[in-house]
Amino acid sequence: MTVITDAEFEEAAALAPGVVRRYLSGKGWNAERDLSGAELWEWRPQDEPGSPYDPNPPYELLVPMQRRRDYAGRVADILETLAVVEARRPGDILREMRLPPVDWQFLRLVPPGPSGTAPLLDLVSALTGLKELHTAAASSALNPQAVQPAQKPQVVKDHVAAVRLDQTRVGSYVIAAHTPLPESMYGESADESGQGALFDDAELDRRNSLLADAELNRLGLQRSEPFSRQVSRMLYAGVTCAHAAAEGALADDSVPHFEHLTRAGLSANLCEALVKIAGEERRDFSMAFAWSSEMPMEQPSPPVEITPRHVEALEAVAKDLRERLGREENAVLNGVVTKLRRDVNPREATIYGSFLHDEALRQRSVRVELRAEDIDRAADAWRQGLEVAVAGDLEPRGTGVRMRRVTMFVVRPE
Repeated sequence: MTVITDAEFEEAAALAPGVVRRYLSGKGWNAERDLSGAELWEWRPQDEPGSPYDPNPPYELLVPMQRRRDYAGRVADILETLAVVEARRPGDILREMRLPPVDWQFLRLVPPGPSGTAPLLDLVSALTGLKELHTAAASSALNPQAVQPAQKPQVVKDHVAAVRLDQTRVGSYVIAAHTPLPESMYGESADESGQGALFDDAELDRRNSLLADAELNRLGLQRSEPFSRQVSRMLYAGVTCAHAAAEGALADDSVPHFEHLTRAGLSANLCEALVKIAGEERRDFSMAFAWSSEMPMEQPSPPVEITPRHVEALEAVAKDLRERLGREENAVLNGVVTKLRRDVNPREATIYGSFLHDEALRQRSVRVELRAEDIDRAADAWRQGLEVAVAGDLEPRGTGVRMRRVTMFVVRPE
């Protein structure tokens, strides 16, 4: 059994009983019966999520209900047992206990090489995909769409900025991410929890939650749970629907229409994020979810396994959604006119530039259908090499996009 250090013993003594019970509840431990001033908690190991319980006897913990003379020693015993059960250091468990209420996402990669290591390129792709996965889920939590617009509301950006990565877990290579939930929801004051100095971001979380409320009000929606939990639920539902869509496409050897799953979180953006996680090598991966014990989820949420065949199907699903439903309104394109065609109807200009909503400012050629009043302005800009700004609706066109229904065409002076 791992023995905790003197410094960890002191930290254990500062943990509130409610914090310890909250952690145990979130990890699947159950309070079996009350004893004198304590509770007996049990946990039965499982070989894999959803498999029958191991026939071996359960682990047991005696959890103190209040601070007494031997409180620090009892909490130290709890930490040492948890270190064995979770195959983690007591210090790592202590740090996680001190976190505010969070929802967890565990991305398990299966890269080549020794367990606990992963190629750098695999991690770069996986982390980028995980970020885009949260972005897609947050966008769907606000406004479910088959293709999410590139310009994201501020509350979506704030959610992604609030997601934190934790230390890796036991497994081939497990990326652990957590999403903070508003601590003020749970009615536990800083004095009661013993965590008063630890949560410097509480006010930021509260403001982000208020921003989300304001955005939902603007959309005519209401909610009874924090936005971060809505995103966690939408993320799980979206990944589950993406898996079902991939299975359906593989079974039919075609791409059925899946837009009916949009309200559950499926989008082209989410499918593309899952494809990115698999990387260029199209490796297997899985996602598991754990929910804050302060807001338990009654519905089971088993891990979702993504194979290379699923990845191939998800690419086709994303492409189908974009081609059929990928219109984006009021996009702004900045660039120069490289070609002008007056002999077609409607007349069009090819503009090489970048979209205002694209943070990467990628340069691309876009065909723009011109209004009658835009033709002379486009011709002047073409002849003089001046930059233009154009606003309109984007629609898929082959592997690119076309801008139609132009609402603004401005030539910028030199």
